[in-house]
Amino acid sequence: MTWDYSKFKEIVQAEEYFEFFGLPYDQKIVNVNRLHILKKFSQLIGEIDNNYTDLNDLERLSKYCEALKQAYQVFLSSTPQEQKLFKVFNEKPKNVVTLTEITSD
Repeated sequence: MTWDYSKFKEIVQAEEYFEFFGLPYDQKIVNVNRLHILKKFSQLIGEIDNNYTDLNDLERLSKYCEALKQAYQVFLSSTPQEQKLFKVFNEKPKNVVTLTEITSD
């Protein structure tokens, strides 16, 4: 592996992360779940950075690669609504009655 940490820090597009790590991806999956994959990836990177403070750049990038695989895998079998990574999925809409709140009493 010849990853360059300084180049990694310059990446901004989801596809660039997959290409940087040489990971296969389905463009349709990325198009639909782009922000969610990046959000999950960001959360996993945060965990790695907090839990593995003594890694060298190559070891860190190796863990980041696994984190990107994991973030992508989540959305192959789950939906953004199920993952609730963003605030909008955790808030109950105001002035809305859901079907589950309606009873026949």
